[in-house]
Amino acid sequence: MPPYLPVPLERVQIGKPLPIDLWSPDGRLLLRRAQILQSPAHRDMLASHQASMTETDARAWQRSLERLMRSLHHDGADLSALGELPLPSEIQEDDFLPDHEVTGGWLDVQDVLRGLLYQGEAAVTPLPRLQALEDRALALLASDPDDGLFTLFQALPDLSLGYCATHALLAGLVSVLSADKLALKPGARSTLMRAALVMNIGMARLQDNLARQKSVPTPLQQHNIDDHAALSVAILQGFGLQDNTLVDIVRRHHTPDLFQGDEVPLTLVRLLNLADTLIAKMAPRQIRHALLPMAATKSLVMQSSKATTELRHAMAAAMGFFPPGSYVQLANGEIAVVIARGPKANTPHVACIINASGMPVSMYSYRDTRTSALAVKAPVPAHTVQVKVNGDKIKRLRQLHGV
Repeated sequence: MPPYLPVPLERVQIGKPLPIDLWSPDGRLLLRRAQILQSPAHRDMLASHQASMTETDARAWQRSLERLMRSLHHDGADLSALGELPLPSEIQEDDFLPDHEVTGGWLDVQDVLRGLLYQGEAAVTPLPRLQALEDRALALLASDPDDGLFTLFQALPDLSLGYCATHALLAGLVSVLSADKLALKPGARSTLMRAALVMNIGMARLQDNLARQKSVPTPLQQHNIDDHAALSVAILQGFGLQDNTLVDIVRRHHTPDLFQGDEVPLTLVRLLNLADTLIAKMAPRQIRHALLPMAATKSLVMQSSKATTELRHAMAAAMGFFPPGSYVQLANGEIAVVIARGPKANTPHVACIINASGMPVSMYSYRDTRTSALAVKAPVPAHTVQVKVNGDKIKRLRQLHGV
C-alpha cells in the first residue's frame, strides 16, 4: 500500500472536479479523480474520513500550484495573497515528473524558494523540495560564485520579487563563501545553505510585508519577529526534519551565544548570524535606504569580538568592499556596476553603465580598476542609479574579458 499524505481540504475548490483520487489512510477510495466536491458538508464528510492522497499526486498538485503562483505573480498579483490560493482543479501531465527538480538560474531558484517559504507549515512534500533547492543553489555557486552575488545583489532592491527568498539565498551564498575562506569541511557548505534557506520560514510573509511597509513594526509584528526562530523550528520539525544540528542552528541564528553544541556547529551558527545581519543592512526598506556594501562590510569588521574576529574577516574577504551587483563611481567620473570580485577588496572588475557626462551607455565597457585613472572613487547607492542593468550583456562582457 503506497504512503498517503493528508489533503488540505480547506483549499480544495467546491463545485470543481478533483484532479486526483482521494483515499482514506488505510487505502479505501473515497472520491475518484474528476468527481466534484459538492458542498461544505461533503468536505466535512471527507475530513472525517481523513481524506488523503498519494505522494505522487501530492507532488504533482504542488507543482501545479507553484506554476499558477508564478504566472499570477508575473501578471502583477500581490505576493502576500498568493499563499492563500485554492488548489488548482487541473494538473498538467508535466507535473507528474519524478522527484523535485529545480532548474535554471538564481532567479528561478529564488522563485521556487519563495513559494516554499510562503507555504510554510502547509507545504506538501517540503523536504524533497528543500533538498532540490539546496542542491541547485550549491551547484550554481560552485559554477560561478560571482554570478550568484551579481544576480542576487541586483535583485535585492526589487521588493516585488519577494525579499524573503532573495535574503535567504544571499545569506546562504555569503555564508558558504566565508566557510570556504575558513577552509571548513565540505559538509559545512550544505548545512549553511540549507539553514539559510529556511531560517526565516516562520516569518516569510511578514518579512516581505515589513520590507514594503512605510512604518516601523507594530507591537504584534515585533512579537512575531521575536518569535520567528522558534516558529521556524516548529515548522521544520513538522516537516519531519531529523537533522538536530540544523534545527539548533535555525533556533539560534539570532542568538549564537546561547547555542549549546561543539565548536564546529557553533562556528556555523555564528557565520549564519553574521551573514543574516550583513544582508539585512544592505537591503532597502520603504522606510530607509540600504546601507552601502562598503559601510556594511567595514561595520562587520569593526564590531569584531574575540570569538568572531576570524569569521568576520573571512566574510569581508569573501565578499569584498564592492560586491558584484553593487555600483561605484570611478576616478574618471563614470558610474559602473561591479561584475566580479577583483584581486583585492578595493579593485573589483566593473562595467561602465553611465558615462562621465551622466548619460547611460548602450554598450557596456570593461574597466580595470587597478589603474589610477579608473580606480574606484566611491560606492554609489543603488537607489540613485536610474539604469536597469542588462544581465546578458554583463555575462558576455565577463566572458570576453575572462573575469
